[in-house]
Amino acid sequence: MADEETAFEFPCTFPLKVMGAHDEAFEAEVLALVREHVGEPGEGAIQRRASRNGRYLSLTVTFTATSKAQLDGLYRALHASERVLMTL
Repeated sequence: MADEETAFEFPCTFPLKVMGAHDEAFEAEVLALVREHVGEPGEGAIQRRASRNGRYLSLTVTFTATSKAQLDGLYRALHASERVLMTL
């Protein structure tokens, strides 16, 4: 595939899963980064799930992705955050 080719056809619905410590700062930072790159998530677009022991939190944010560049920018911003442990 060339640099601009992708398996996605844009625009598309994209579920982004982000994991980190279960605290308010993690959730606030992730949502701020998402808003910066994709705008305000719609109602019902955010799902939260705590780990069994409550130590970690998984956020799934579903949004309309408009381009590969948008997704790449968002993933770079999330990976640069010290609060984010993993993204899928």
